[in-house]
Amino acid sequence: MDYLIPANSKKGQLYFNLFKGIDLVILLVGGLLTTLTLFLIEGEGVVLIILKLFPIMTSLFLVFPVAYYHNVRVFIKEMYIYLTNKRRYDWKGWCVRSVGNETRSN
Repeated sequence: MDYLIPANSKKGQLYFNLFKGIDLVILLVGGLLTTLTLFLIEGEGVVLIILKLFPIMTSLFLVFPVAYYHNVRVFIKEMYIYLTNKRRYDWKGWCVRSVGNETRSN
């Protein structure tokens, strides 16, 4: 008996098939901060409206889905890890076998 695993089987582990737990926390905090700024900051104008909506827009940007990554937050994290890690690429050649630190050819 063979079982076929669907390609989207990991989505069943997410909330609403889209969010991880931390993603929901980011959205909730952004929504609460936006609600507070809407009540606490008085006045009108384009700059104030942008300032009031900045928390929710930032949180929506972070949890927006991206191809090949879960969302923008994961993409930024992976990009940071890639750019900050020291990378060293050793050319081993076509017919060289590596043994420990020394290399010898066959």
